[in-house]
Amino acid sequence: MNLMTFKAFAITREIDLNKIAIRCGIPKKFTWEEPLAIKGTILQSILNKEIDKLQMVLVFSFGSVVFINYSHSDEIKIFLNYLRTFESDIDLKNIDRYTDDYNLHIDEADKIELTDEYVVVPEYEEFYPELISTVLAKSVALEKTEEQLGQIHDRLETMIDRLEKGKLRIGNKELARTTAKILRHEYNTLAYIMILDKPDITWASSDANEFYDKMMEFFELNDRYKILKSKTEILYNIMDGFSTISHSIRGLFVEWIVVVLIVIEIALTVFQIAGWLP
Repeated sequence: MNLMTFKAFAITREIDLNKIAIRCGIPKKFTWEEPLAIKGTILQSILNKEIDKLQMVLVFSFGSVVFINYSHSDEIKIFLNYLRTFESDIDLKNIDRYTDDYNLHIDEADKIELTDEYVVVPEYEEFYPELISTVLAKSVALEKTEEQLGQIHDRLETMIDRLEKGKLRIGNKELARTTAKILRHEYNTLAYIMILDKPDITWASSDANEFYDKMMEFFELNDRYKILKSKTEILYNIMDGFSTISHSIRGLFVEWIVVVLIVIEIALTVFQIAGWLP
């Protein structure tokens, strides 16, 4: 074996691995941070065909799926259709929207060589498929989150344009919906994708830890995560500004109502004293 191919998809926000494991007869309780590896006879029964012993699918709880050693798109579609029986919100028409391909080459090199399309290692280690898949899965999930953040930015830009035109009133529902989108974006990044968390194997093997760190650095996952965090903080600051303006306008409106009521009361009193009112 001199080559392994990887194809990663971000297909949904969350996948319940334990439901799939029960259906597949896998006697294990999966925690949030570990992927579900489907291979061998289980994968054959899903695809309803003979497969190569090196073929495997890793399913991640944060909505990513990585196919190892797959060359036929039909097999990928069959498996994704199978996943859709568990997660109905999977959009099969747009599965190629957030995807990435990568290769693992085994060669007699002096050291590990990383490129945009492949990584070359001197010899095969059992941890390579899982670690490469994990980085790819996080990368495509992060790409999906980055695009969603861009949509929130567009929404805020529309609200800013309204302010520039003097339309200062912003409804509570609109503020709440936009804030909820920001919170959901941050929660998806922190709790779902778990950029800062490492696979268990990296704690048991220094070689695995070193390789994973190199992959993370090459795919700039930590840097992309920091950029998302800083952009999220900016969004919160903007929303605070909108909220302050909205509350100020409402406070000013209430103050004017109070003033008008006082003026009306004074006018009524004056009219009564002047005998214009009974």
